[in-house]
Amino acid sequence: MKFQDLLAYKKSFSLAMNIFELSKSFPKEEIYSLTDQIRRSSRSVSITIAEAYRKREYPKHFHSKLTDADAENSETQGWLEFCFACKYISEEKFIELTNFSLEVGKLINYMMLNPEKFGVKK
Repeated sequence: MKFQDLLAYKKSFSLAMNIFELSKSFPKEEIYSLTDQIRRSSRSVSITIAEAYRKREYPKHFHSKLTDADAENSETQGWLEFCFACKYISEEKFIELTNFSLEVGKLINYMMLNPEKFGVKK
């Protein structure tokens, strides 16, 4: 199995791409702050899940990387709150993306609680 086959990876990648497309419409003055930060944190979720999967030979590293991915996911949720508060996204889009991010968080948590299902040996 490749890391690209992991549901958590697929969903987080999709969320990051949704955020990327949406952030294209943010004001130019946000390009080096909000736009850059939300793109970085959302992309980091997928990349860190991939790193965790490659570290599955080492249970503590696997878990550590997944907690990092979860933290990046939470950061993305925080940036979504700023997007909504600044009126860059609608309430409907805010709820949709936040729920998507919560789903990703649950998948990451499942991986942490069930490492043996992902090839981690105890």
